[in-house]
Order: sequence, then C-alpha cells, then structure tokens
Amino acid sequence: MANSPFPSKRAPIYKDVPDEKWNSWRWQLSNRLNTVEDLEAVLKLTESERKALSSAHLFRVDITPYFISLINPEDPDDPVRKQVIPTDAEMVPFTSMMEDSLAEDRHSPVPGLVHRYPDRVLMLVTTQCATYCRYCTRSRIVGDPTATFSRQEFEMQIEYLKRTPQVRDVLLSGGDPLILAPKILEEILSRLREIPHIEIVRIGSRIPVFMPMRVTEELTDMLQKYHPLWLNIHVNSPNEITTELEHACDLLTRAGIPLGNQSVLLAGVNDNVHIQRKLVQNLVRIRVRPYYLYQCDLVEGAGHFRTPVGKGIEIMEGLRGHTSGFAVPQYIIDAPGGGGKIPVSPNYVLSMSDHKIILRNYEGYITTYEEPTDYNPEKAAKYLGEKRPEPGQHGVTGLLEGEHMFIKPTGFDKIHDRGGLQHRLKDERKWLPRGIGEESEYDEVSD
Repeated sequence: MANSPFPSKRAPIYKDVPDEKWNSWRWQLSNRLNTVEDLEAVLKLTESERKALSSAHLFRVDITPYFISLINPEDPDDPVRKQVIPTDAEMVPFTSMMEDSLAEDRHSPVPGLVHRYPDRVLMLVTTQCATYCRYCTRSRIVGDPTATFSRQEFEMQIEYLKRTPQVRDVLLSGGDPLILAPKILEEILSRLREIPHIEIVRIGSRIPVFMPMRVTEELTDMLQKYHPLWLNIHVNSPNEITTELEHACDLLTRAGIPLGNQSVLLAGVNDNVHIQRKLVQNLVRIRVRPYYLYQCDLVEGAGHFRTPVGKGIEIMEGLRGHTSGFAVPQYIIDAPGGGGKIPVSPNYVLSMSDHKIILRNYEGYITTYEEPTDYNPEKAAKYLGEKRPEPGQHGVTGLLEGEHMFIKPTGFDKIHDRGGLQHRLKDERKWLPRGIGEESEYDEVSD
C-alpha cells in the first residue's frame, strides 16, 4: 500500500490569513486562543468545556491557530481536542493525586535543576509553552509567568553543573525551551558547552508539534553549532502528524539532530493498540524514533486521562513483533514519589533452570535457549577505564557487581533492634560477607 501524504489543515476562520502571517511563529504565538469566545469561533464547545473554561484557578489555556486547526470541529471526542481544551473532569480529585507527583522539586539541588539520576540532570529553563497540555506533569509551575526562573537561578544551575563532574548529560525542558528568544536559547547552549564534562545536551520540546513554523533554517543553523545535540518531540496521536511537522522534522534531521518521540498513554486519545501502531509507524516515516510511552502521572487535573497499567501492557503486546523493533517505544511508569522511570513490558520469559531458559514470542511460539555450562564469569571482559562516580546510587547494579550484598530500607536495623542492649552476641563481624564490597571492611573487623 502506497504511503499517503500527511495532511495540512487550516480552520475556516483562518482562510483569509496571508501565508506570510500563518507561517510566522510569532504570529501564531500572538494569536493563540484561550477564551470561550475564541474557541467558539472555531468549534462548538460542550457544556463540560464551557464550565471548565469559566472556572477559577483553571490551569492555563492557550492554543495556537495551527494546532486548533487539527481538531475536527464536529467531533467532541477528537483526540487533539481532548489534549488541549479543558473539561470539568479536570476539577475532579482522585486518590493519590499530587501537585508534584514525581518529587522533582524535592530532588532539586538548586531551583529548576533536577538531579535524580547519577550522570544526568533535568534543567528547567522556562515555564512557558506554545500550547498547554491538559495532563501537564509540571502544571504546578508551567504557564505561570511569575514562576519563571530568574537570571540568578540560571547562574546557580550553571555553577552546580560546573562543580558536579559526574554529570555528562543535560536535558533542557520546562515549559518548552524552543519558545525562548533565540539569543537566550543560544546563551544557554553555549554556556553548557563551556563545561568540559558535559558530553551531550538534549532538548524536550512540543514546539515542532504545536507550532512547526518555529523550526526554521535560522534555528537549525544555530542548534547544530552545539552538537552533539538530541531532541525529543511529543506526539500522542496520528492526527498530529502533518505536512508541516514532517517539514520541521526534516529540517532538524538534516541539521544532524537525532529525533525521538515521547508520548503519554491517555484515555480516549490513544488507548488503543491500532492507534498506537499507526502512530509509531507514521513517526518513523518522518524519521522520528519512538522513545517512551508514559503511563499518565498522578498529577492534579489528569485523573480522567489515566488508564490501568494493563492497558499499556496490552498495547506493548500489540507492538512488539507486530511492527519494526525500532518503532516500539519503552512503556514507562515514572515512579510516584521520585523513583524515576521504570520500564514495564509483557513477560516473555516463561521459566528457567540452571542451564536452560524458556521463552515465548509475540505469536505465542514457545522455545528454549540452552545456556553454556562452561562460562566463567571471572574471565569476563575487564573494563580498564575509570568508573564514573555514582554516590549513593549504585542500586541493583551495585549488588550484581559485588559492591554490596543487600539494600536496606532506612532505619531497618534500628527497627529490628527493638530498643535492645548492645550485648555480647551483637558482633559486627557476623554480617560482613567475605569478598563483597571493600575487602578492607572485612579485614578491619577481623583484625
């Protein structure tokens, strides 16, 4: 079947807007829609939408003319519509919802910098976006001009990075970094590139999706000065892939910028395996590799978008093997409370013994893989370089590498001591495993 071209749409209200204006990202920003009157000029609002738009303390609404043109005005369940036009379901609280469900602000050594993983940081550089997603995980600050990060806070971020040599990867996010004035964005990139131990810079942006005319040759010429540079976009529905997005991605890839896509599993938007399969297949057509499919976060206002985790497993079952491997994203639960990203997938390992593993494929075909009986782990390849420091974050890998033998919850020994005495049977040498961790620890106690 021949590939059909991607659509290009413009709502009837904009039919007389000159192309010069329509294709200007500054015009798109200046003409965003955010009121009942604005939106009803394009489509008929439902009572639920009208109620939400008239509510106090509503998370910010702004939609570019380009993006609202992708909505089918006759369909109240349009997947693009659901992502950007609020309904009164946003006001309904749900069990376990939080303002900052990923504890980003808790893991922030300086304002706007989240250092959760050993070798990489999330750097928030703005609170502004071209259009606002109704399920935004940072709705606590995003869209609020008063929450924008100051010059002083930016300098604090840079100073932290300079004095933290374990950081090799910086992810710029917000808000949306590509909404920044070009000079400000370039200053951020150039300052990061002055730090020797930072190897790569990534940008997370939905600007190419909300406002693809922002991606110009001028922008890509500037970005490619700061390679290696990676960019992840955010497409949730096949309806968002247009001729304009295809062109924007073409400009970015021709500038040597690898592209990935992060989507969120959203009830009524993309919680269907066939929609997801079409989405990932269309993404690779425009040279964007599917990266993550996120379970919806436990953030305020997003309860109606949540699906059971089982729905995500079902979708992954329908992708792996049914389409190209490089088109299959990882299904991720970003751990509530700040534990980071946890990959979840169907179980393909059925059983195992000391010399054999039993697996199944996507069709239900069951096979065995005979394991080697003469493998000697002591003769495994040796790494001669210097290991990167991971203070306190060795985790399960530390157990596998013999750095520790167990991981204990905080206060574990104190709880199980039950307030007892330090008596003659409590000898620390009893609990030091030989050959695990620092040999000196065992030797010191033994001497």
